[in-house]
Amino acid sequence: MKIGFVRRGHSRTGGAEAYMLRLARSLHELGHQATLITSEEWPADRWPFGKILRLPATSPDAFARAFRSNATGCNIHFSLERVPGCEVFRAGDGVHAAWLERRKAFEPLWKRLARALNRKHARIVALERQVFNPANTQVVIANSHMVRDEILSRYSYPADRIAVVYNGITPAHPGIDRTAARQRFGIDTTAFCPLFLGTGWDRKGLSTALHAGEMMDGTQLLVAGRGPADIYRARNAVFAGPVLEVSDLFAAADLLVLPTWYDPFSNACLEALAAGLPVITTTANGFSEIIQPGIHGEVVAPGDALACAEAMEAWRVETRCANAREACQALASEYSMRRNASETLAVLERAAALNSPVATAEERL
Repeated sequence: MKIGFVRRGHSRTGGAEAYMLRLARSLHELGHQATLITSEEWPADRWPFGKILRLPATSPDAFARAFRSNATGCNIHFSLERVPGCEVFRAGDGVHAAWLERRKAFEPLWKRLARALNRKHARIVALERQVFNPANTQVVIANSHMVRDEILSRYSYPADRIAVVYNGITPAHPGIDRTAARQRFGIDTTAFCPLFLGTGWDRKGLSTALHAGEMMDGTQLLVAGRGPADIYRARNAVFAGPVLEVSDLFAAADLLVLPTWYDPFSNACLEALAAGLPVITTTANGFSEIIQPGIHGEVVAPGDALACAEAMEAWRVETRCANAREACQALASEYSMRRNASETLAVLERAAALNSPVATAEERL
């Protein structure tokens, strides 16, 4: 197939970009042609799989309009953006309407009022409503049952046209050893070290992680990712900034803590499992669907710093994290990029069949 991968913007540390590159590589190796349909920001050296079609658009709705008015040469379009008219939409960023509802519980009134005056969110929800119109999108991929249920509860999209395909990862390169990793990030060799890894610190629950860490003695919270470190204060936190070699972060840490307000399915959590780290996360993370509490980590309520601290305290018992290493890696191995690519390809083939001019009326339904 000639597959158009649709993604506006670019971040070198972005989870969606990393996932799309892994998927494109897998499908390219299977012989499919891959074209990237994106905006001006995407660097040419980050798409070694084929042609790049750049659309002159800086906003989500302008990008969607530009897509509709440009021929791509592809016979199937796999979109990670809210772009009506793509045959397959992967709701990797979740449901924006659901995220807006969830965040009300964690933000002060003035922020909620400011957002109500910001037309950006209204435009995104309008695009989302068009994408979840079955006339505009043939198949939707949700990366968790949480996201699937959010789509069904808010939009009139057929349940049998939503496929749940969990994220997949490729084997990571080994990092430096624990002692060297801790030296690199300034972590005491005797400290208990939870790792917080992510971009969009408010949504990822950094405040909760910091408060939880301050309840624990002998603990240094390692914070990595892009964010305004100057507005966060914690006596026992180390801010590492964006780190491309995430394996070094995992080598330094005892576990991953991600007390997120909303995450469709966190790649960082899956990558931590693959590195042998237990994960403390929340019920608002689709990733929580695949782990067994007490075996691979714990699941707590979003915003509950005390529960987060208690969960981390339970896992700092001597050797418990180390003893969980094998179980965590075994679970992560079930969610390979090979499996994800195979399941995604099946969805693309289904959509291509529906898009075929010889498809019957019954098949189209």
